[in-house]
Amino acid sequence: GGCRWSDVDNTDRDVASEVAMFHDALYEPTEKTITLLVKGLVARGDAAGAEALLDGIEDGPLGDLRHRTTSPILQLYCKKGDVGSALRLYQRMRTTSRVKMDAATYAEFIAAIAENGYFKSTSAPIDGAEEMGYIPAYGQGLLDTLISEMAEDILDISEVSATVLHNGFAKGYEECEWDSIKPVSSLCSSDQLVANRVEVDRKTGKCPATEVTLRLIVLEESQRLHVHDTLLEMAKVKSIEYTTRLAAKGRIAKDIAEQAELATETLKEFSDWLNAREGEPYTAIIDGPNIAYFGWGRVNIHQLILMVRALEKQGEHPLVVMPQKYTRQKFHLRAGMIQVLKDEELEMLESLKEKDQMYVVPPMCLDDLYWMLASTSNQTTATNGTSIDVPKNNDEGRYPGLRPMVISNDKMRDHRMELLEERAFRRWCCSHIVNYNYTEYIENHWEEREITFHAADIFSDEIQSNECPDGATAWHFPVTEWGSNERFCLKLPYDSKH
Repeated sequence: GGCRWSDVDNTDRDVASEVAMFHDALYEPTEKTITLLVKGLVARGDAAGAEALLDGIEDGPLGDLRHRTTSPILQLYCKKGDVGSALRLYQRMRTTSRVKMDAATYAEFIAAIAENGYFKSTSAPIDGAEEMGYIPAYGQGLLDTLISEMAEDILDISEVSATVLHNGFAKGYEECEWDSIKPVSSLCSSDQLVANRVEVDRKTGKCPATEVTLRLIVLEESQRLHVHDTLLEMAKVKSIEYTTRLAAKGRIAKDIAEQAELATETLKEFSDWLNAREGEPYTAIIDGPNIAYFGWGRVNIHQLILMVRALEKQGEHPLVVMPQKYTRQKFHLRAGMIQVLKDEELEMLESLKEKDQMYVVPPMCLDDLYWMLASTSNQTTATNGTSIDVPKNNDEGRYPGLRPMVISNDKMRDHRMELLEERAFRRWCCSHIVNYNYTEYIENHWEEREITFHAADIFSDEIQSNECPDGATAWHFPVTEWGSNERFCLKLPYDSKH
């Protein structure tokens, strides 16, 4: 007895449901057969029956059923305007560990509540919502709660989901036409609904429609540790990929697994060294090859030294991370091209090593992992538990933000790190990476040149809310198909009296 068939209406069954039922009468119900039955009931408009069917299965209400089984029921409740049941099921889905809510489901659910007018400040509360802990159960407070829950699971939405949200709010407020998300480039009045596409100012982070300044959401301590520890795990994975590629070209003698173990140990030694070393903590980690190659088809050691000096002038304590290859007198740049360093260039590198300002990454190890790891290191002994971050508008005129910062123009595209949680990776990028530019030299490439620094990001690439100057709340959603500074902006009409 897996299922109480009496819960299922006998009339008008479709063939797939018939097959599923026959299967379950002979065997135990499977997720596949249950999904077919649920879809059959949903197709006939019986959301409650479909939910009852799930609850009728032994071993558990909803517990073992995934998103694809439950989301059609949620969609049907939304379509019917049964918002109370939709909210109840949504809460069950969110609190069921195996149900992973996706952006489309969140968007459809929030749009349905909007369409039924429950986000208006004059609305009655949703039936039964207060008993579920949603207080207030209507208006801006409810919207903020639901999008905050969405933002815990989702970083960005698709253009389709942005349109779904736009249409739901447009219908609910009977304000603007459906089906077209108009771009807005000027300030909207307080009593206006904003459910539009906006382009946020790249330099200031300001939204033109709401005058809100979007925030940079930095890495939390637990996420920083996650990044640090994951990088250690990744040394093995990356080493296996790298050595396998070399082996395919016949360029490696060592055992691949042995090499991977060695790569992991070496990165761990670097991590231990950062924690054990005494003296001043490093506040700027320099991606050596990125700086030395910048604007040249070869390695320019003078340019690297200029960067070290410029950072020291700004009160930073830099560490250059450099693959061993580029510290030798002779090395291959690319096919058929060899570079020979002059004695004075080798002396410059030697001097960095002596001052503990350069870490040489051994062969067969990926230098990117080293500078990423250095930026998340506690540097336990050197910092002695004190923060080395630099506040905004500090008296020394230092570049503000988390320390150590990473000086690199690396676009980080190669590092869509499989093992790193996406939110932690994005926050790490916008918290730590600082881009640079050199002014042109006039005669000698080693002469002093101005170096400018700017944050890779001014505001975070994730869903966020901020208070508007008029006291209202505006939400901004990154949209995957839009430009990196564009957002879907959502702000309810605001009446400060309510």
